[in-house]
Amino acid sequence: MLWVKTFHIVFVTSWFAGLFYLPRIFVNLAMVPADSVAERERLLLMARKLFRFMTPLGVLAVALGLWLWFGYGFTGGWLHAKTALVIGLAAYHAWCGMLLAEFTGGSSIKSHVWFRFFNEVPVLALVAVCYLVVLKPF
Repeated sequence: MLWVKTFHIVFVTSWFAGLFYLPRIFVNLAMVPADSVAERERLLLMARKLFRFMTPLGVLAVALGLWLWFGYGFTGGWLHAKTALVIGLAAYHAWCGMLLAEFTGGSSIKSHVWFRFFNEVPVLALVAVCYLVVLKPF
């Protein structure tokens, strides 16, 4: 089970790297001038590749987390709160995919400022998850 826990941490860390960076690419995409087609296409390529790379990482992180949950039989309110946050992060990941589709289709109307705030959501979630896992407050 220690190997499962080790790989869970590795995949969670890797998934979060994508969750932190993809919205930063969105900030840059929102700032691209309309006449800068090459820059827009380069950022879209980066975003698509990153999204395709981070999706399996998120799936593996969640799958290994479930393995740990069922293997150790953790109980307590902290785990339910953490599970809710993970579900929220999965929804955030899916939302990133929808935003990427909007950028690809040329229909994104959100400003770079909106994406700067959107980019902070996984940071707050990570702080909350670490608090719950380490301190198990309830």
